[in-house]
Amino acid sequence: MSVSKTVNKGWVKLSLPRKTKNNVRTKKPSWIRVKLPIGKKYTELRSTVEKNNLHTICVSGNCPNMGECWTEGTATFMILGNICTRSCGFCNVQTGSPLPADEFEPFKVARSINIMGVRHAVLTSVDRDDLKDGGSLIWAETVKAVRDLNPKTTIETLIPDFKGETENIDRIIEVAPEVVSHNLETVRRLTREVRVQAKYDRSLDVLKYLKDNGINRTKSGIMLGLGEEKHEVLETLNDLRKVGVDVITLGQYLQPSKKHLPVNNFVSPEEFKEFEIIAKEMGFRHVESGPLVRSSYKAHKHIL
Repeated sequence: MSVSKTVNKGWVKLSLPRKTKNNVRTKKPSWIRVKLPIGKKYTELRSTVEKNNLHTICVSGNCPNMGECWTEGTATFMILGNICTRSCGFCNVQTGSPLPADEFEPFKVARSINIMGVRHAVLTSVDRDDLKDGGSLIWAETVKAVRDLNPKTTIETLIPDFKGETENIDRIIEVAPEVVSHNLETVRRLTREVRVQAKYDRSLDVLKYLKDNGINRTKSGIMLGLGEEKHEVLETLNDLRKVGVDVITLGQYLQPSKKHLPVNNFVSPEEFKEFEIIAKEMGFRHVESGPLVRSSYKAHKHIL
């Protein structure tokens, strides 16, 4: 998600599409804004990241919550390169033929976390359908390396579906991160358009397999504003609870570029609040629901 340089009374306005599916220009909602990251802790961390040439999704993705998360000791790191084998309609990561996996990447990530003093690390990756193991070996080695160098740091792994191949999912289960997350992203009806190579039921199966095989805290996330109906959101939440998901995040979809799916509608803070109340009533242990919520927002609280 890109952030414009326009500053108004201490707020940064996010760059968003101006057209709906009916090609009608709409004004950006007043609630789609975020305060500039400030504070000594943030400034020190930003300097450390730049000085040591560290890579975080927080910076590369211009996350609106970067300042808040960094101040709370949380940061997100992407492994297995920056080229994905899939072409999801919402994602700004480049699609193509990835470079070979870097065997030294686990140490590099662990070192970055150590230098930054991260207390809760979120690890994610591109899809690596080109690899027989789906990248799961690097995933497991990264978790081990982070633990070895940062024994007090807790870990969330936001994993791909590994095409549903359980031997690859088992490698994640064996290293037992405090939280294992896999995003459903959208409702069943829109999955083929939004996620292309992914499958709604396969993602649910992955989440169920994780829970059935010893992962204590599972998590998922969905985006709103892609044209889903309220009853479809409720159906999706219900499907996630049926497979034992504990934590759910709901946020507003924002179009990364003109090449990506357009925003169908902007969901109001009141609607997000309603979904939060409903999700808690369904039994989710922790719910983050709001226009600027992203998968790793307040992730350190999701292990409690």
